[in-house]
Amino acid sequence: MDGVIALYKERGMTSHDCISKLRKILHTKKVGHTGTLDPNVDGVLPICIGQATKISELLMQSGKVYRGAITLGVAYDSEDLDGHLIEQVPVKTPLTDEQINAALAQLTGDILQTPPMYSAVKVNGHKLYEYARKGITIDRDPRRIRIDYFKQIKPATYDDAAHTQTIYFEVGCSKGTYVRTLAVDFGKRVGLPSVMSDLTRIKSGGFDISQTSTLAQVKEAVAAEDLSIVLHPLSEALAEYPGYQLDDSRWSIVSHGGFLDQSISPTHAPVVRLDYQQQVKALYRLDEQIGQYRPFRMFLA
Repeated sequence: MDGVIALYKERGMTSHDCISKLRKILHTKKVGHTGTLDPNVDGVLPICIGQATKISELLMQSGKVYRGAITLGVAYDSEDLDGHLIEQVPVKTPLTDEQINAALAQLTGDILQTPPMYSAVKVNGHKLYEYARKGITIDRDPRRIRIDYFKQIKPATYDDAAHTQTIYFEVGCSKGTYVRTLAVDFGKRVGLPSVMSDLTRIKSGGFDISQTSTLAQVKEAVAAEDLSIVLHPLSEALAEYPGYQLDDSRWSIVSHGGFLDQSISPTHAPVVRLDYQQQVKALYRLDEQIGQYRPFRMFLA
């Protein structure tokens, strides 16, 4: 039982809740996620099973795509609606599309972002949210992130009664990006308090939301004794890496952890997927100092 379940994480659940439930459903402890997703956020959460736990870190490095909403006119201490209201300023004149697009464009490219206090980042051995719950604010170093794009996906709406405006967006970003903080930074660009009022992750680890399965569907697949319905094989999870089909002699070398020459990749790709008898057996990484490929991740069991 090796592969990746592209889980649809429902709202109200933590990523660790998902891991715990899957361990019970699948009757295995070899289950690992590829980065957490806040309880109030739904969407794609790739879960690695068996040998695939060895690629959790690789999937974690991939870019992510989110769709959500930013509401202008209110601010919360948690930067989302789970926290406490800390500021309220009426939006007297709704932003135009031109103003919205200009502010979104300012938050693209390589930028520095300071992690929010309500986050799991550790400082002096404690998570930031532990300090935040005690009313303590800690100095945080900004981190470099990449925002590939940040765009509107439908017209903004204005609430006449609440005097707030809501903007609907899609963002493609790097690992480590706090979309909540992007929402707050957007508000700063336009001079208004703001909050991330909705968020769904639609792509992560190379899987999009159309490929996801719910916990209920995983349970049904186990009952039907057909995990192929929900389990994506290693070959699919590692499809981005150029593949090389091993013959018997080279399989013998790989099975003993040996090195391979550069002929396995005419383009000298940094990482090559090695297959034997239609199964992924290893990822090999080019060691430029010795001009050979050496083991990077092994799936020999």
